[in-house]
Amino acid sequence: MVDVARKDDLGRRGEECAALFLTKAGYRLIERNWRCPQGEIDLIAEHEGQIVFVEVKSRSSVAFGHPFEAITIDKLARLRRLAAAWCDQSATSPRRIRIDAISVIAPFASSPTIEHLTGIF
Repeated sequence: MVDVARKDDLGRRGEECAALFLTKAGYRLIERNWRCPQGEIDLIAEHEGQIVFVEVKSRSSVAFGHPFEAITIDKLARLRRLAAAWCDQSATSPRRIRIDAISVIAPFASSPTIEHLTGIF
């Protein structure tokens, strides 16, 4: 049985690692865990004139597959709808948007490994 609290902690740690990674890479974070009736976007940032919507997937190991394997076609379609919803309600009108994914493999006893895929959809 999966320990839900530990899984939630891993997810929060992964999102924090991803946010720090993006900030160090020159991204400006706009929002974290933006929600609407259709779902949630983990991170929204601005980078080089683009609004970047980021899906973060965290695992403690790759024993049950790489984190990116959890991003399905349905998940990509949902991310696209969520990005459009955010743009519709935003005070600014982004001219360019992009959807990225970040994988965080974070064993509880060691430093995380982070991978960033840009423009996944």
